[in-house]
Amino acid sequence: MDERLFDRRLAEAVAAIYSAAPVPSSWPNTLQAIADVFDDFGAIMLYQRGDGSSASIVSPSMAPAQAAYADEWWRQDVRFLRAIERGYLAAGDMLTDRHVVTDAEISTLPFYTEFLANQNLAWFAGANISPDPHLVAGLSIQRVRGRPAFSAAELSTLGWLSRHVENSLRLGARLFAAELTNLALEEALTRLDVGVFLADASGSMSPANQIASQLIGSALVLSNGRPMARFEPERTLLREAVAAAVAGPADPRHAPRPIVIHGVGETKYAVAYVLPVAAAGIHSFGLELADVRALVIVRRAGRGDPIDPSLVRDILNLTLGESRVAALVGAGIPPKAAAERLGITEETVRTVLKRVFAKTGISRQGDLAALLTRLVLG
Repeated sequence: MDERLFDRRLAEAVAAIYSAAPVPSSWPNTLQAIADVFDDFGAIMLYQRGDGSSASIVSPSMAPAQAAYADEWWRQDVRFLRAIERGYLAAGDMLTDRHVVTDAEISTLPFYTEFLANQNLAWFAGANISPDPHLVAGLSIQRVRGRPAFSAAELSTLGWLSRHVENSLRLGARLFAAELTNLALEEALTRLDVGVFLADASGSMSPANQIASQLIGSALVLSNGRPMARFEPERTLLREAVAAAVAGPADPRHAPRPIVIHGVGETKYAVAYVLPVAAAGIHSFGLELADVRALVIVRRAGRGDPIDPSLVRDILNLTLGESRVAALVGAGIPPKAAAERLGITEETVRTVLKRVFAKTGISRQGDLAALLTRLVLG
């Protein structure tokens, strides 16, 4: 693909990703925009809620294949079944066929030789994402037959895009998971479990729901009538992140990072995520604010709350699979119980823990709990 075309499609995909945050019904077309970056057939987003229920969203091109998959072939999807377990053992958060199956299996397994072949499909590339501590999700791209397997460079590009998807889903996943998509955004925001702030072109934030207002006085304070972080350096980090979001389109190659905001009282800390969202997307949901350029999602955490795996990932430079294990074990959950929660074996949990210990320079589960507490709470 021509480099200029690639860059244009990449920028268009990121813009579509953030425009979908307040408008979950646009995710199918957004997934197609993501697939178009790779000049591929389509894309799928899978997510599993904390209660164990699961659902998927597919690009329009994938709808026929998804219907056949849901009717029969999901039981034989060796890629999905193995990706869950092996994803925790992978060196990164990107997976493709070569990470989960052998060449011989591709040549003989009915899922490949019948289902994918009949749909004129072949390779996949997948990314683990964590838009919420209670939501496990993944993004995958599907390639047509006859094209080569995904390259390392393509997996890297998917990695950039998946971080933007994860960031956008801080709001979007809550809307469709809570079945709030048929409400005006203004009403839906009042029912969410996170604080939502709207930022205008000047970078000034205003609370958009009750939880956001409640955060003022604990994690946030007012200065000249404007909400901001109580302490430095997170005050500067939040201001700079909002300024970057309202200044223009997100940099596709820049992975958005959460901002830990220390609080007082029951709110020991909060985590802020900044989403650059077009005003048109906000207005389409009936929230008539003249100059909205970004959403700031703030999730508060009290004493004993589990740490968001994506936060652990970004603080300790781990993979998401490693971070999910570390977050649970660091909260005092035994490896066997952690394995049951994650749907993997206890042996896998212990193997992942050894890698976490090696990367962080610690040697005991108690040290891991102390490390996470120190890094998050200061």
